[in-house]
Amino acid sequence: MSDHQPVITVERLTKTYRGGLLGKRSLTALRQVSLSAYRGEVFGLLGPNGAGKTTLIKILLGVIRASGGTAEMFGHPAGSIAARQRVGYLPESLRIDRHHTARSALRFYGGMSGLDRHRIAQRSPELLQLVGLEGRDRESVRRFSKGMYQRLGLAQALLHDPDLLILDEPTDGLDPVGRSEVRRLLLELKARGKTIFLNSHILQEVELVCDRVAVMAAGQIRGIGTLDELTQQLDSRRVKLDLATELGDQDVQQTLLKAVTGSDLPGNHLQFVRLANGVLRVSAACRDQATIDRVVDAVRRAGISILSLTAPRRSLEEVFLSLVGSVPLDQELGSPPLGASASVDEGAAEAEDSQEETVRLAMAEQRRAASGAGSPAGDAS
Repeated sequence: MSDHQPVITVERLTKTYRGGLLGKRSLTALRQVSLSAYRGEVFGLLGPNGAGKTTLIKILLGVIRASGGTAEMFGHPAGSIAARQRVGYLPESLRIDRHHTARSALRFYGGMSGLDRHRIAQRSPELLQLVGLEGRDRESVRRFSKGMYQRLGLAQALLHDPDLLILDEPTDGLDPVGRSEVRRLLLELKARGKTIFLNSHILQEVELVCDRVAVMAAGQIRGIGTLDELTQQLDSRRVKLDLATELGDQDVQQTLLKAVTGSDLPGNHLQFVRLANGVLRVSAACRDQATIDRVVDAVRRAGISILSLTAPRRSLEEVFLSLVGSVPLDQELGSPPLGASASVDEGAAEAEDSQEETVRLAMAEQRRAASGAGSPAGDAS
């Protein structure tokens, strides 16, 4: 597959849960969602709680059906065996039976994925070293911290060597050291050519590791692209200049206002502060790079010395708040209403109730069935 071919393609995806008497109550969880993720990139799905992120992931994994639109992975319908065989999944709340060690847990989940004992034995040491659990592999998981659980979860998701990793809040609840370790691992997996689809509401983590981001709110995509591309959607960019000039503040203001707004009319585009050392500090709200260039040209034509110029990059938090804003309470999304019917395949509702752990086991079972393997083997030694 070419790097320019999408690994995930979602087009005009909708999901409506129905419930109540005769299904008259409804809750729309996804509204015309479209996005693509490409080979070798870390794609972040960012949004507040209840934005519809988990619903989208469940559709990609085949746990529930969409009400409309299409979703594909590797050119196959999302949820099909052909697609799921190439996906590794780490749920937000990983559950591993407490009698397991890291090594026996990998044997169990490897067997569920249809891998033979030789392949599991071959992959396990490499993965345990990759995730930093080498030397702790025969220790009971009941002694593991949450960070160690997450690393073991990444190892099980990678056991069958998938091309795509879908990670649901992989750093949630971790301390700074644990988050740093997970970030390092994600970047290493990216360097190995893996595609990573990351669902998170932690802005800093997304900003540090993701190549592109989709911002969701109320079941809709509010913005999508690189951080620079999303920043360009904002109304203005504030530039700070320290100036040395004999001109009066009013003269400088008029000079810069023309450059910023194209007129002499005052407004909130400029802020002036005269520092104790006589330097005039100016903050200018500029729409784009062309406006910044005009400001610099105007200052130089006026014979004003520019001591410094800074144009701070807009943070992901600013972009996020600008795109999401305040979501009305009646548009916040969460669990389906009581008694709602998701119109899913037989057994999918049970999988949804059991949440992420059942999703992961179901995916492994489908891979095992497709490979024609027998029952999984997973003793606790």
